[in-house]
Amino acid sequence: MSTSSSPVLSSVDEGIGRITLNRPEALNAITVELGAQFDAALRDLGTRADVHVILVRGAGGNFSAGGDFAEVERLRAGGVEALRPLFTNFGSACRAVAEIAPPVVVAVEGFAMAGGFEFIQAADVALVSADAKLCDNHVNFGQVPGGGGSQRLLPLVGRQRALGHLLSGDRISGEQAAAWGLVYRSFAPEEFAAEVESFVATLAARRPDALRTIKRLVRFGEARGVEAGLAAELDAVLHHIAGVAGADGVSSFRAKGA
Repeated sequence: MSTSSSPVLSSVDEGIGRITLNRPEALNAITVELGAQFDAALRDLGTRADVHVILVRGAGGNFSAGGDFAEVERLRAGGVEALRPLFTNFGSACRAVAEIAPPVVVAVEGFAMAGGFEFIQAADVALVSADAKLCDNHVNFGQVPGGGGSQRLLPLVGRQRALGHLLSGDRISGEQAAAWGLVYRSFAPEEFAAEVESFVATLAARRPDALRTIKRLVRFGEARGVEAGLAAELDAVLHHIAGVAGADGVSSFRAKGA
């Protein structure tokens, strides 16, 4: 488990791997070290058999304001190679979501800007507080996305919304993000914490092999196309039903139907 002074905290509790971005005094802004620890925490939890689902959130009532301005300015003085780790570390954390087996759920409240907004796009499932403040605000500072926003937003929300948002830097609410299909669900602020815990507890109680196979198939089809995805699904379902999982599932179905 990470220490409380670490920029990223991680733990495991009843099948749920928990990761917290832990720089609340800086709205959990992303630094080189935070990106590296975030990537390591995701990949470590992703290898554990006792982790059925991973929940990512920010400390102090905000998810993340994006890159740390002071860190960016310090690194900028060193040129391209000095800046590179800030983006490669965080980019690796975003890619880790698709590369590890357990589903990764992100819980978003408060501010989720720039890199924080980009991680939402990388997550398997995003849950938001209806009053959360989301934005890819790079353009507001004359900058361009560096955490995947120019690539991941388009397939999630379509070209009009993707380009309209990226070019304007307009802020949207958690409720709007759900209407766009950018996130799975938004919840009233007073219900948010309980609903997040209920959702991840439900996933943690599912068969982990079923969760992992479903995620793998969706990600595979997304990357390789429908026909390749359908072939992979057929192979997966045959092996799943023919194995122990299938026997357990049939027994459960009969018990519930009785």
